[in-house]
Amino acid sequence: MIKASVIITTYNSEVWLEKVLWGFTNQTFKDFEIIVADDGSNSKTKEKIIFFSDKFLHPIQHIWQKDEGFRKCSILNKAILNSKSEYIIFTDGDCIPRKDFVATHLKNKTENYFLSGGYFKLDDKLSNSISKVEILNGNAFNIKWLLNKGLQYSFKLSKLTHNSFFASFMNWITPTKKTFNGHNTSCFKSDLLKVNGFNEDMSYGGLDREIGERMMNSGVKGKQIRYSAICLHLNHDRKYATSETWLKNNEIRNYNKKNKITFISNGIYKSKV
Repeated sequence: MIKASVIITTYNSEVWLEKVLWGFTNQTFKDFEIIVADDGSNSKTKEKIIFFSDKFLHPIQHIWQKDEGFRKCSILNKAILNSKSEYIIFTDGDCIPRKDFVATHLKNKTENYFLSGGYFKLDDKLSNSISKVEILNGNAFNIKWLLNKGLQYSFKLSKLTHNSFFASFMNWITPTKKTFNGHNTSCFKSDLLKVNGFNEDMSYGGLDREIGERMMNSGVKGKQIRYSAICLHLNHDRKYATSETWLKNNEIRNYNKKNKITFISNGIYKSKV
């Protein structure tokens, strides 16, 4: 069996997706499949995936649905059903993984836990300046290189540490909650199916946190690896974010937390209640 399925969500962001896929070609651990969960992109995304089709140990799966607005939960559920591994890593098409990204998730996987990874956010200039070369040679994750490119120094740069002892210590002391993050998280497929996957009643705004909260209601705990499993978050607009969708999603989350909801009806399997 394939050791891990990496699900990457995307929508008409083929330039960013290319950078992300170069990052996955550079992984120290190779026995994983890529599933691109495509929420209705045009043909440019498909062309990019075809270009990378022979660069991984296993064939890339391109799971596509018609563009009918923001339906990330729907395409994620389709991707989960098509995954060929018992363990799934979630990330986004704007997050370049460090070369130890997959290996770190698999090293830390634990029964009845999901892993909560981290990211380092880049501005427009740096997002655009990082090329295939910097991704493959590791400069994109090199603090000195980033500072030379104009990045302002801050404590957040500690997320890019290569010191495993320091990373473990920071994972332990960080006040950040162990949340299910769409850009960098992983769990067993069986735990996703137990709660019926992502809630398709939700649009943009906390949809990943919501499934994590239902998993916790079902007995699954979170494990912090935000300083160990790192990706670079490329900058982009979020035109699909509205106050109305946030309000609706927060109402759903608050109801589920208050009532300890685990299984939702509008998820992977629509026939169950």
